[in-house]
Amino acid sequence: MWADPEVIRFIGTGKPHSPQQCWSRLTGYVGHWMLKGYGMWAVEERATGHYVGEVGFADFKRGIADAPDRPELGWVLASAFHGKGYATEALRAATAWADANFQEPDTFCIIRPDHQASIRVAEKIGYGSPRSTRYGEDAVLLFTRHVLCERGSLIR
Repeated sequence: MWADPEVIRFIGTGKPHSPQQCWSRLTGYVGHWMLKGYGMWAVEERATGHYVGEVGFADFKRGIADAPDRPELGWVLASAFHGKGYATEALRAATAWADANFQEPDTFCIIRPDHQASIRVAEKIGYGSPRSTRYGEDAVLLFTRHVLCERGSLIR
C-alpha cells in the first residue's frame, strides 16, 4: 500500500515508500503501542478479511510549532478502497476508542489543502476549525476535535 503512488500522493514527500521505509513504519507503530499506549490499527474488510488500510493515533514528533500536545489521528487506505466509506467507518471507531481511553480525548489531524476527500472525512467525524500551518516545506491544514468531559459523560 505504501508503495502505491495513488495512496502516497498526499502523504509526506508524495513518493512511494521502499520496503525499508515500510518496515520502519510498521516497527514504529508497534513502538507506539509499547511506549504510548496507543497507535495504529490495521483495517480489514468484514466480509472478506482483505486488508483495507490503517487508522489510529500517533505522536509523530513532527515539529509543527502550533500543533497541540495531543495524539494525532492518521489514516491511509489502499487505493482499491478509496471512496467507499471505509475511512469514515474506521475513523468513527478510532475516535470512539479515543473518547473511552484517552484521559484528555482532544486530538488533531493534518491534511494537505488539496486533499478534499480526507478533508470531507475529517469533518464528518467531528474535526473542524482548520487552520493553515506548515509541516516541513508543505502547507497543511491542522484540524482539531474537541471533546468536553462533563460528569463522566463525553459530549461533542
